[in-house]
Amino acid sequence: MKKLMILVAIMIAISATFKGDGGVDKTEDILRLHIIASSNNNEDQAVKLLVRDAVLELEREIFSPSSYEDARELLIKHGNELLDTVNEVLAENGFDYGCMLSLGKYDFPDRTYGDVTYPADEYNALRIVLGEGAGENWWCVLFPPLCIVETPEADLNSEEHSEDETIEFDSIILKFLRKLFKIEK
Repeated sequence: MKKLMILVAIMIAISATFKGDGGVDKTEDILRLHIIASSNNNEDQAVKLLVRDAVLELEREIFSPSSYEDARELLIKHGNELLDTVNEVLAENGFDYGCMLSLGKYDFPDRTYGDVTYPADEYNALRIVLGEGAGENWWCVLFPPLCIVETPEADLNSEEHSEDETIEFDSIILKFLRKLFKIEK
């Protein structure tokens, strides 16, 4: 009976966050990272990816939120570190333009991570605009943490990555349920 109650509680928690069709229902509890390049020339696009890598590395060090509110507070608390990190990457690579960081609500297109679809909508995001901010962008989900970069050199927007490519995720909840009910993966 205790196992059944735990399972029901977990399922309620999951259904409160996600739609039954695999889509996200509560966009206000999602925090995205959005980096916009200065332009579409090769150099500006390359430095955008270097900035992405540096920001994600810093996030790994300082970022372990348990809720959207925690995530937002951590970004505000470490805003100067984020700004310094981005400006250092730009300067180290010979770019004399700066950046602007803002935390707000922005429009995003559909995106699917594993079995979960984040529908086109307005989401809370940390937006990093490099220079003129007129180039192609890169974005991911910071909370819950779904920012995935295959390698530091990987360009997730390049043609070598198919939109039909499947990315597999493993969930702590699923691991717990597998262990609880002794189910093999």
